[in-house]
Amino acid sequence: MSYLETGGGRVYFEDHPSNTSTADAAQQGTLLLVHGWGMSVRCWDPILPALVRDGYRVVSLDHRGCGLSDKDFDDLSIGAIAGDVVALVHHLGLDKVVLNGWSLGGAVVVEAASLLGETCVALALTGGATPLYTQKTDFEFGGTDEDVTGTLQAYENDRLNFLQGLSKIVCVKNVGDHVEDWMYRIFLEASPRAGVTLAELAQLDQREMLLALHMPIISLFGSEDGFVAPPICRWVGEHHPRAQLAEFPGVGHAPFIEEREGYLSALFSFLGDVR
Repeated sequence: MSYLETGGGRVYFEDHPSNTSTADAAQQGTLLLVHGWGMSVRCWDPILPALVRDGYRVVSLDHRGCGLSDKDFDDLSIGAIAGDVVALVHHLGLDKVVLNGWSLGGAVVVEAASLLGETCVALALTGGATPLYTQKTDFEFGGTDEDVTGTLQAYENDRLNFLQGLSKIVCVKNVGDHVEDWMYRIFLEASPRAGVTLAELAQLDQREMLLALHMPIISLFGSEDGFVAPPICRWVGEHHPRAQLAEFPGVGHAPFIEEREGYLSALFSFLGDVR
């Protein structure tokens, strides 16, 4: 197992080489995957083989407090996780990096991209909780601060039942009990303190940061996403000059699971243009 040593603990990561030659892989670049809240690198398993077959070196990491990363970090903030992404890019000597962030991971990769500059050549937001997650006086989409507070209370008061219920509503399509159980087991690996990271979404506002990014962006999301309001995902394509949208009808919060082939097709088309 591989770990990135930080000042506050260890961050687990995986580095999967592409199935192509070294020269071709260098041309393709690296796809760095950042999971959603409470998940781990394992959430990408349904699409990992396809990404590697398409010629990408695929790197993924567990958030602080999640998966196989240390659970006793003092700083579990979105900014700290973004800093880990940047540190991992430098640690591995990567260039031509495409960041793909799911859910809260979307907020992480936007901040990381802003720090990486030209090293980050493109951004994929998969049901990304960015640029905002809750309503503001000039932004009518999303939930409320009270919604986030209620979610955190439920997580802290009855963590096991809360996470089991959560695993059943990530997907709108019927993916089967085995997939729901798989997600539940991943959720259980997260620290009980992981709510600290989720709480930040109530105050998040990355509009200026996102619009200042000059790379191509794709926002991939389900029309029935019950976690990140679809209008938030659409906002990216409607306001960023280099962004495009890939909306999947009848799909919930995990299009790479619920609509795997369509998701991969849209992602590969976008990546092909970036190349």
